[in-house]
Amino acid sequence: MRSVFRCEDPDVNAYRLLTALVVPRPIAWISSLDQAGVGNLAPHSFFSVACANPPIVSFTSVGSKDTLANVRATGEFVVNLASEPLLGQVNATSARFGPDVDEAAALGIALEPSVLVAPPRVADSPASLECTLHSTQELGDSTLVLGRVLAVTVLEDALVDGHPVMERLRPVSRLGRDEWGLPPEVVSVPRPARPEDIQR
Repeated sequence: MRSVFRCEDPDVNAYRLLTALVVPRPIAWISSLDQAGVGNLAPHSFFSVACANPPIVSFTSVGSKDTLANVRATGEFVVNLASEPLLGQVNATSARFGPDVDEAAALGIALEPSVLVAPPRVADSPASLECTLHSTQELGDSTLVLGRVLAVTVLEDALVDGHPVMERLRPVSRLGRDEWGLPPEVVSVPRPARPEDIQR
């Protein structure tokens, strides 16, 4: 037996179902600036890679948020990796601060200059993606934002043989309700090149 939830039913909360089932979701902890130079730092859990060449990432802004306004106004943003040691700070930046409040300053989160874009990156985040706005797409009550990645920065402590590794990045993820996922157990499973290589 399965419970069936029809999304067109006004009593069905599709958002709650999707965020509980499309899991774990990586966090785009986005730093941006408004046109006056006021900073904004906020987590977005609808986040993914959209294109490999050119490198493009995507995040979705549900409703009208300061991040979206800033990205549209300036065309730049930075995705900071949300790591386990920073979980409390990431969660704190989800509070509804006013648009004139710099969350990083208000919460004592250290920032440092980015390499190629104006918005700073989170100093303690193990990795960052410096992006310029590629395009946006309106989707009902949400906006899909596509950003071209100009530079990737990774703390040397998070690299092994020049490659970022999970046990050193220690990313957190969003689950349903107020649940968060901690860094997962990692297994290596070689991808089969041909059907006859599949292990049964």
